[in-house]
Amino acid sequence: MRILAVESSCDETSVAVVEDGKKVLSNVVLSQIDIHTKFGGVVPEVASRHHVESMTYVFDEALKKANVTEKDIDLVAVTEGPGLIGSLLVGINAATTYAFAHKLPLMGVNHMIGHIYSASIEHEMKFPLVALLVSGGHTELIYMKEHMSFEILGETLDDAVGEAYDKVGRMLGLPYPGGPLIDKLALIGKETYHLPRPMLDPNSYDFSFSGLKSAVNNMIYHMNRKQEEVNINDMCASFQESVTDVLVSKLKKAATEYNVNQILIAGGVAANKGLKKKLHETIKDIEIIMPSIEYCTDNAAMIGAAAYYTYQKKGSLPNYVIGGQSSLDY
Repeated sequence: MRILAVESSCDETSVAVVEDGKKVLSNVVLSQIDIHTKFGGVVPEVASRHHVESMTYVFDEALKKANVTEKDIDLVAVTEGPGLIGSLLVGINAATTYAFAHKLPLMGVNHMIGHIYSASIEHEMKFPLVALLVSGGHTELIYMKEHMSFEILGETLDDAVGEAYDKVGRMLGLPYPGGPLIDKLALIGKETYHLPRPMLDPNSYDFSFSGLKSAVNNMIYHMNRKQEEVNINDMCASFQESVTDVLVSKLKKAATEYNVNQILIAGGVAANKGLKKKLHETIKDIEIIMPSIEYCTDNAAMIGAAAYYTYQKKGSLPNYVIGGQSSLDY
């Protein structure tokens, strides 16, 4: 089964062709990081305009690299949310137009489910499992007893972990995106600054990173007032230790309480080397899987994989509807 997948929830324009949820025939991703760097973050209107400019090119490249035509496609899948509404609409309109023009069924896919199934491209999922989704917009802890079964155990009450990384990076004068740079500098520095471990409540799986972000900001402010030099490497290391302590401790507790066979890490922050190191040092008796870096950040291959397992679960393809009820409601 060949699925043409489209992802445009934020600032990556991506189209992929995925076969049977596993074989990625193509996965073209056009990033806008360079465009948004001068703004210090993603500007929604700018992002949606660049999706419009790039979508046709990315479609053509994905089909060309996969060496397929519309006759080889069985299903069109597209991210329907969550994400930036303008960006999402560009992808949805493009996928809908392609499906209608070639009389193909169309399926909407939840972006977060896509991130979970990004790990399934290179690994077998062993249930029950606990999934930790960590990205610029989301931080969630999810229990899965089988395919397409999701129980949210905890989520962020304020900032997502990736957002906190980028904002702390800005406080330290680092260019956007700050997350990868903080991770790199943290490996050089040492944990010399005392920062809180927020929401380490044993009765809750929820997360909160706003207070930690404020603690870093206050510490930098008072050190500047005293004309004390802030060691950027050490501050990055201290911040990262706090974040990873919270993430890993809650993940380990959930894995033990729910007696899981596997731990799955996904989302852009899954590429964080400090998090990977803490995970493997702390959790040794449960298999840990995570996608390769190319599938950690937003990409259409993960949407194609999620669409395949959605089809497997439902047992039928959606009927394409033009007018009236949207086929994305399938």
